[in-house]
Amino acid sequence: MSNLIRVALIQARPVYYDLARTVDKALSLLREAARQGARLAAFPETFFPGYPAWLDYALDYARWDHPPTKRLYARLATNSMAVDSPEMRQLRAGAREQDIVLALGINERVPRGRGNRSLYNSMVIIDADSAIRNHHRKMRPTYTEQLVWAPGDGAGLRAVDTAVGRVGGLICWEHWMPHARQALHISNESIHIALWPAVKEIHQIASRHYAFESRAFVLAVGGIMPAADFPAELDLPDDLRAQPEALLLNGGSAVIAPDGGYLVEPVYDQETILYADLDLTRIAEEQMALDVTGGYARDDIFTFKVNRNRIQ
Repeated sequence: MSNLIRVALIQARPVYYDLARTVDKALSLLREAARQGARLAAFPETFFPGYPAWLDYALDYARWDHPPTKRLYARLATNSMAVDSPEMRQLRAGAREQDIVLALGINERVPRGRGNRSLYNSMVIIDADSAIRNHHRKMRPTYTEQLVWAPGDGAGLRAVDTAVGRVGGLICWEHWMPHARQALHISNESIHIALWPAVKEIHQIASRHYAFESRAFVLAVGGIMPAADFPAELDLPDDLRAQPEALLLNGGSAVIAPDGGYLVEPVYDQETILYADLDLTRIAEEQMALDVTGGYARDDIFTFKVNRNRIQ
């Protein structure tokens, strides 16, 4: 395996709450990234098939037994992706055909028949040979997100071996959970995927802190959502409804080096693919000063354990 890895951050607009068309768009973007030499491609938080930004913008959606919200949730559930599903098999085949590692942010539904009908905010890492190497569910949906997603578990709280090295990731506000960060650090990440709806300033700070603390490369990936994609089931404030091109999610994707500095500065307000060439030898260079799993770990003082049981 080469120490020089080209990565692609897919800062794109899904076909909102239409899973089949979103997968088709993702496969097209994946082919483009592979043509540019990328060996790893990462998509934003719940790109498949869209982040519920309506939680931040809609009017009067949280009333009990509110019919428009229930209809919207049903649409999301219908268009969410099971880890073993035809849509996931399409993406796995795309990874194999393009010889590329994928990090996917998905709205996850449990396969029918298991009794669990909850939705999860999940990250799936697919290796270049099409194998699913990791499946992580966001442990604690943030604030109003709890109306949409159930709490996840620790089963996927780890980095895994892939064709481009050790890859792990966290979703959004998990980056402010110290134990979650330490679990990833202990698993020896080289490349960390930080999935966000959009990477605003405080998210940039969290991503850069993570890189400095872990001595890993961080791919901070954000999405794009114009007001035109706002679900018709709910009311949008008049000023935004009158500006369909206004961005509710505006990207901000960036690549951060193991010293916490930008390798690729944040890019806002456009659909694009960001590329970076990661020199993995930089990880060892930066670990000389700080290694939170070695000289700074103090296992004689602290103990650490992760419950890796999967919620079915």
